[in-house]
Amino acid sequence: MKKILIPALFAALALGNAATASASKPKPKTTAAATAYKLQPQLSTLGWEGKAVTHGHNGTMQFANGELTVNNGMIASGLVTVDMKTMKATDITDAESQGKFVGHMSGDDFFAADKFPTATFKIVSVTPIKGAAKEANNATVAGDMTIKGVTNRISFPAKVGVQDGVAAASGKVTIDRTKFGLKYGSKSFFDSLGDKAINDDFTLSFNVIAKQ
Repeated sequence: MKKILIPALFAALALGNAATASASKPKPKTTAAATAYKLQPQLSTLGWEGKAVTHGHNGTMQFANGELTVNNGMIASGLVTVDMKTMKATDITDAESQGKFVGHMSGDDFFAADKFPTATFKIVSVTPIKGAAKEANNATVAGDMTIKGVTNRISFPAKVGVQDGVAAASGKVTIDRTKFGLKYGSKSFFDSLGDKAINDDFTLSFNVIAKQ
């Protein structure tokens, strides 16, 4: 009987020790899986503004599609696409003048929309801004902007957030058009333009809404 009880006792002790060790061993931290949020073109907006020496214009374009990746409750990456053939100049009310302006902007002097019908922005990082006020920009967004087939890395402050199945990002970014091959009317490349010169910088104002 002793020969049977002793091995059984040792086995019970071994199992007990193994269970105790397993319970006391810290569990590895788990990271929430990244979730894709689909951009909502009908809810998102994109505005532009360009200036020359004597005047300026502003207007809109439309997002075609896109996706934001959310990880641990924060926007982490993403890719948005703009339809370059949707450009409008909202400050020009005359239909003929509107057509001429948009036609020139869509031509080879500027965006060459027939050859390059889309522009894209690929988010590579979103870095929180410490101590940001509640209504202020709370992150620095960095990514690759592609216009007219040319890609450059840019970064800018934005207000980003995720709540109740909706991911949102809004802000304003200034872009040097000449870095994307848009040199028409630039004093940086052409002399004697006088008051016909067009500023190298233009601005984009965006409000991106994406949902699960």
